[in-house]
Amino acid sequence: MKSLRWSLWCCASLLLSDVLATYHLSAGEHQLIAAQSYAQTRNNGRPPIRTLNPAKTDSQCRSRPLDLVFIIDSSRSVRPGEFEKVKIFLADMVDTLDVGTDATRVAVVNYASKVKIEFQLKDHINKLNIKKAISRIDPLASGTMTGLAIKSAMNEAFTEQSGARPRSRNISKVAIIVTDGRPQDQVEEVSAAARAAGIEIYAVGVDRADMRSLQLMASIPLEDHVFYVETYGVIEKLTSKFRETLCGLDPCAIGHECEHICVNSNASYYCKCRNGYILNADTKTCSLKQVKVEVVEDPCKCEARLVFQKQTQAAIQELTAKHILPVVSDGSHLVINILCNTFH
Repeated sequence: MKSLRWSLWCCASLLLSDVLATYHLSAGEHQLIAAQSYAQTRNNGRPPIRTLNPAKTDSQCRSRPLDLVFIIDSSRSVRPGEFEKVKIFLADMVDTLDVGTDATRVAVVNYASKVKIEFQLKDHINKLNIKKAISRIDPLASGTMTGLAIKSAMNEAFTEQSGARPRSRNISKVAIIVTDGRPQDQVEEVSAAARAAGIEIYAVGVDRADMRSLQLMASIPLEDHVFYVETYGVIEKLTSKFRETLCGLDPCAIGHECEHICVNSNASYYCKCRNGYILNADTKTCSLKQVKVEVVEDPCKCEARLVFQKQTQAAIQELTAKHILPVVSDGSHLVINILCNTFH
């Protein structure tokens, strides 16, 4: 009898332990969800551990052409495993974009107490090579000179010599800064200078990142350009947010290379010219249509007629250039036949 009571007591203890374990697990999950940022709550399950696979390509969307520079913090506070997650985030972002010479170009600026430009905008023109280059990046492991990194990106990475397109081509210049600490130098003035130079800045803060510094760096509106996640373990979740920002937008409204008229075509665009112009071989610029004026010589050889013909020819060309006279669309010649008796 005594052994039966002992067995029943053991079974009851085990059952009670299971119930309590289940209760505490649920409470812990509830507390974790409450502490997560918006970006984290989109996926509360624990994802499997990922490694950077350059050959893997995820689904993509049609993105606007960009000169895109990632500025990544690899100071001592970023542990090696966390830095690997940053590199996976960069690779996921590359998969989101249309990469190419005439599409999006990508560069990476790595910084700690010093700055290292890992590769330039002109160095790699396809996703595989960019992701291979990202996989080879090593952390610098000291200091957090964020202002110096922004200045280096502006003066070295966003230059035409490094592969950035000239301003006349209306290609957006975008910098995405990822940091987990407080800058050890000033960021306000250099960030303002970068924005004034046409660089759109997104600031991503992780863990101990200083929110005020993120706001000083980012473009406005701040709610669209400042992001925060509590750990590097969930930074990949921001990929979908950037996909919404960089993809599915009106190509003509975002920026184009057409000299005259941009026409949307599905996710891309093509160029047209205004009336009186023709599209050049580059399919972007336009040239004035040439109107050939043929003077039919009259046997009478009137001197006044010849002078008038020359003046008329010059006037027609000037009026055509100003769109006052219509252009003959079938390419036929405009024939001027002035008779001598006009002047008699």
